[in-house]
Amino acid sequence: MCRLGSPGCRTRAGEGPGGAEPSRNSAAPPPPRLPSACPQLPASGCALGRRTGLVSEPLPADSLPRRPQRAPSASALHAAGAEPPILWGLASVFSSRTSRKSASRAGNDSAMADGEGYRNPTEVQMSQLVLPCHTNQRGELSVGQLLKWIDTTACLSAERHAGCPCVTASMDDIYFEHTISVGQVVNIKAKVNRAFNSSMEVGIQVASEDLCSEKQWNVCKALATFVAHREITKVKLKQITPRTEEEKMEHSVAAERRRMRLVYADTIKDLLANCAIQDDLESRDCSHMVPAEKTRVESVELVLPPHANHQGNTFGGQIMAWMENVATIAASRLCRAHPTLKAIEMFHFRGPSQVGDRLVLKAIVNNAFKHSMEVGVCVEAYRQQAETHRRHINSAFMTFVVLDADDQPQLLPWIRPQPGDGERRYREASARKKIRLDRKYIVSCKQTEVPLSVPWDPSNQVYLSYNNVSSLRMLVAKDNWVLSSEINQVRLYTLEDDKFLSFHMEMVVHVDAAQAFLLLSDLRRRPEWDKHYRSVELVQQVDEDDAIYHVTSPALGGHTKPQDFVILASRRKPCDNGDPYVIALRSVTLPTHRETPEYRRGETLCSGFCFWREGDQLTKVSYYNQATPGVLNYVTTNVAGLSSEFYTTFKACEQFLLDNRNDLAPSLQTL
Repeated sequence: MCRLGSPGCRTRAGEGPGGAEPSRNSAAPPPPRLPSACPQLPASGCALGRRTGLVSEPLPADSLPRRPQRAPSASALHAAGAEPPILWGLASVFSSRTSRKSASRAGNDSAMADGEGYRNPTEVQMSQLVLPCHTNQRGELSVGQLLKWIDTTACLSAERHAGCPCVTASMDDIYFEHTISVGQVVNIKAKVNRAFNSSMEVGIQVASEDLCSEKQWNVCKALATFVAHREITKVKLKQITPRTEEEKMEHSVAAERRRMRLVYADTIKDLLANCAIQDDLESRDCSHMVPAEKTRVESVELVLPPHANHQGNTFGGQIMAWMENVATIAASRLCRAHPTLKAIEMFHFRGPSQVGDRLVLKAIVNNAFKHSMEVGVCVEAYRQQAETHRRHINSAFMTFVVLDADDQPQLLPWIRPQPGDGERRYREASARKKIRLDRKYIVSCKQTEVPLSVPWDPSNQVYLSYNNVSSLRMLVAKDNWVLSSEINQVRLYTLEDDKFLSFHMEMVVHVDAAQAFLLLSDLRRRPEWDKHYRSVELVQQVDEDDAIYHVTSPALGGHTKPQDFVILASRRKPCDNGDPYVIALRSVTLPTHRETPEYRRGETLCSGFCFWREGDQLTKVSYYNQATPGVLNYVTTNVAGLSSEFYTTFKACEQFLLDNRNDLAPSLQTL
């Protein structure tokens, strides 16, 4: 909100630009055979001792220039229906911005955290020279081989933090920006963003380097989840202590990404159940359609000791490489050309496989859009003596395009699905394409590129909620807040960053954190202490943690019309000790509440409350707001000390909490 009292950040007239742990399954891939000049990995798989020989001095994240022009243009990707190379989770695994010094650290510690002297203790780097044995028929690095290297590096980072063997549990969406040619170098960097009970989120960045021209460019980014595993004792991971601003952002947002992973399967089910998926099967020219059955591929692989770690579990990267192989064959059977893999959708390993297992990999083209196609891959495992009893190991969906000599996507033949399951897969592919577009539009774009009010519908509600909370967490994690004023222990901080002026108010109240969280999370009670909230209507209770409100506010800044807002309020309980309670607010649009002549429609980009427990019946309450040009005059008047309205409203909030802290005994039992 642009002012503490007002829910809006700008008006259209002034607008400017926790849960269950993943199951154990497979671990990191076997090391590739390297020339004698390169360091070899021990044969023990992803054991802790494999860390040596892989670590190199870290390169500054901002040393990577833009990718060469041979990469497909954004317009080409858009025409192909394939998403741009962006990362699930706000594309923030490794920020290119230099981390600022932490205000909480002094002297040498700050200098080390901000400069080259500091290195994340979980960081692992791998550099590989691309040889002919690593490439496909076009002389480019095979994506399967790259996935093996990614998984190996990420697993070593996870094991460095856990101090014990780790296995791959899941991999988030991967978008490939650039191909890598033979003779170039692949540089992979991985570090643990956050540790939970026995699982960890590992962020991976892949860059390529041309040794002759000295050019470097980004290839892809990824997020993987690893589970620590010991045979005898249960693992309880130590927590990550973030030091730089970048690490604090990743640590904070990782909890929200984990929450979204846990509901990912339900999100797809709900979309398929509640939304009508349109198709044009009846209108297509069947004479130019390829039967889906012609693209079906089935292949079997015997898991040998080189494919597994010292515990006998198959490397996750090896399974991913085999899956990419059969998917490429299926895609080639449709287009009769050499396709290029552009994206892999998030997937989970459902269980482990061991040495001696036979893995059956099945692939088929589910749907062909104008310039892209989705290939579904399924992996099942069985032992020699029990072939009829197969275990489902993994399923994944991969998006392919066919590029011409100018790296432009070519038109693809239509696919004719088989009746029954084939038609079901065809329609589900359309649903997944919509979900990918929602993730691109809401989750993965830079915050300054996302429209303030995004349309709300059942297919994107999970991603809007994620964006709402993660944006606030990232704002909170910034280091360079400046104390502007302090009146009676109420502090006002400001932050000028990314063309936005942000502020936050902070005070300590004698109320339990859970009580303050419950009292302020219901916006219908806000008019009791905030005079800028004239009325609040609950429009939709989306779920336990998310609700949409219609808010009206008095006129401000010389305008004669009052304002109204449609606000999504997302609340989150702490994930770990030390985490705050969070109430995040942002604007959305609803077809039932369109802009009307009697109100000026206001919007808010990022605002909300955080509550930290400071002791028994003692809570630090902080309100954050990212203002935009439409209300800068109001904000700067308070920041400059020419108005005390911020202070007055925040003290009224404190009194509201004190007066009502004893009204919530039944509700507190559920927190």
